[in-house]
Amino acid sequence: MSDDIATKLSAAATRLILDKPFLGALVLRLPMIEADSEWCQTTATDARALYYNPDYIDALSLEQTQFVLAHEALHCALSHFSRRQHRNRMRWDVACDLAVNPLLIHDGLKPPPGTLHLVEFDGMTAEEIYPCLDENNNDEPMDQHLYDNDDKQQHSSGDGDGKGKGQQGESSGDQGGQGKPGGQGAAQPPPLSEAERERLTVQWRQRMAGAAQQAMQAGKLGGLMARLVDHLLQPQLPWRMLLARYLTAAGRDDYNYTRPSRREGDAIMPSLRSSQLDVAVLLDTSGSISDAEMREFIAEIDAIKAQVRARIVLHACDSELAADGPWEYDIWESFKLPREFNDGGGTDFKPPFVWLDDQERRPDLLIYFTDAEGSFPEREPAYPVLWLVKGKAKVPWGVRIQLN
Repeated sequence: MSDDIATKLSAAATRLILDKPFLGALVLRLPMIEADSEWCQTTATDARALYYNPDYIDALSLEQTQFVLAHEALHCALSHFSRRQHRNRMRWDVACDLAVNPLLIHDGLKPPPGTLHLVEFDGMTAEEIYPCLDENNNDEPMDQHLYDNDDKQQHSSGDGDGKGKGQQGESSGDQGGQGKPGGQGAAQPPPLSEAERERLTVQWRQRMAGAAQQAMQAGKLGGLMARLVDHLLQPQLPWRMLLARYLTAAGRDDYNYTRPSRREGDAIMPSLRSSQLDVAVLLDTSGSISDAEMREFIAEIDAIKAQVRARIVLHACDSELAADGPWEYDIWESFKLPREFNDGGGTDFKPPFVWLDDQERRPDLLIYFTDAEGSFPEREPAYPVLWLVKGKAKVPWGVRIQLN
């Protein structure tokens, strides 16, 4: 049966290379190792190799085998092995499966039975899905993620014959995937060290970039995968840094051609001149953003405003503007939240823009702190708009900065 399984895996990988070159190129980076069925019921990965139970592969169709191979490769390419941080391991593994599976399904691959897929999580990252999962969630991933220590497995003694699942003793000498005596397949590999985790993160990032380039040259990189790759490969800057960058850019928008002194020569060199910056700040008070998050956002702007000489007008809105607003802050005044906002209700983004038009205000920059769930104006205003968004919702125009 081993030869038949090897042929099936090779055929599935070849089909991926031809039909889905991005996924196929990633699969080629994972050595496939037959695993001992005592610890591997389906498939598994430690970001170094792909382990499989031959009986499980034998029960799958060729199309389902393609899905399984791509599933493991995408876990590695997305660096799920290095992103868990403080999170509970089982919930994190489930969140990773719920993030990966929709990508493969939308790309036309056929999932095997028992594949986790919830439509409400489509397009979300594992970090966004994780807090949405109940602490007592009983779902299980379709595979095993072998990046970390698993206390339950390491303390398991099996049936008392010294062959407990995932015992550290039998895995430490078998990292290369050699079978155990008797040809039972490879033992469970040890978890990743910190050095391996860092090295593999860089390695898989490079592999993903190369796979995407090959797929684009072949004209076979789907829109969803292309957006995913573009997002993952672009520099991931904290929202505070991006906010500071936009405010600073808006504040230094003119040139000064003041004639130099005689000691500086005859040439007149232009230099950037910072003038007073008028900034409008809008808070979405529909209930999705906590008071603590609002205060953190306000404090960040306050830390920047003195550097860019910003005069700020603050307003709040859910379905309509706050009755006691707006609140104005001069350059020398501390920018702080005037009161608590627990308004709730729906969200309508049109009133603030109508109010600015009625007041004949044209700010140098408008910053809107929101979850972006609501009704937008049909037309983009003549001034720049910066949306600081908590959640996954999109905006029709302006610049979007992801908060979480």
